[in-house]
Amino acid sequence: MVRCIAIDDEPLALRQIKSYIESTEQLELVATCRSAVEAQSIVSSEKIDLIFVDINMPDLNGLDFVRSLTENYYIIFTTAYPEFALDGFKLNAIDYILKPFTYDEFMKATQKVISLVDLVNRCHAAESAIAKNEAESSDKEIISVKADYKTQLIKVADIVYLESAGEYVRLHIEGSSTITTLFRLKNMEASLPSDSFLRVHRSYIVNIKRISSYTKGRIFLDNGEYIPLGENYKERFLEWFEK
Repeated sequence: MVRCIAIDDEPLALRQIKSYIESTEQLELVATCRSAVEAQSIVSSEKIDLIFVDINMPDLNGLDFVRSLTENYYIIFTTAYPEFALDGFKLNAIDYILKPFTYDEFMKATQKVISLVDLVNRCHAAESAIAKNEAESSDKEIISVKADYKTQLIKVADIVYLESAGEYVRLHIEGSSTITTLFRLKNMEASLPSDSFLRVHRSYIVNIKRISSYTKGRIFLDNGEYIPLGENYKERFLEWFEK
């Protein structure tokens, strides 16, 4: 829902735009204002997305009102004066519609805002989902993998390192056992807690709690094995190691 206000000193024009807003399902009318001065108190106390504002008004005109705003809002100018269009667009207005305008003209301008708000909301939802998945991944203690025609549950802490083998991944488990599963290393990496595992080579992911030391090109593990340190992954590894 796009929350909006309408500002116009002409009662008939204000009544018309109020009717248009109330006829549009995606819009929520928060307030109508007869002056920009009155609107200033509204935007400072309410959550507003979109402002419909006339330009030629007493006390404070629409252009100066928009310039005075300290927050970012979607702006649609509604005016009878085409000569102010360039000034309006310099203020990053979404649209500039000339009076008298029809509901179709109103919707053509308004739909731009509705689409932008929808896009922003979907981006925020995606970011929240990613953050949630990362948090869940960090707390994960057991993962499941399909191997030997069955699904096996593996304690994350028991994985020493993972090794890519083409279309397969070998999980090297504490106690020198290995489990081979039909999986890409990149996808396996996404299922592991990022605070415990680190990609150190295009073919290797290591449990950082099992690292004992490193030298040029090699990472030594606490079980006596070592794995290669890829040149493209060295900088990130050293950043972690130096912490």
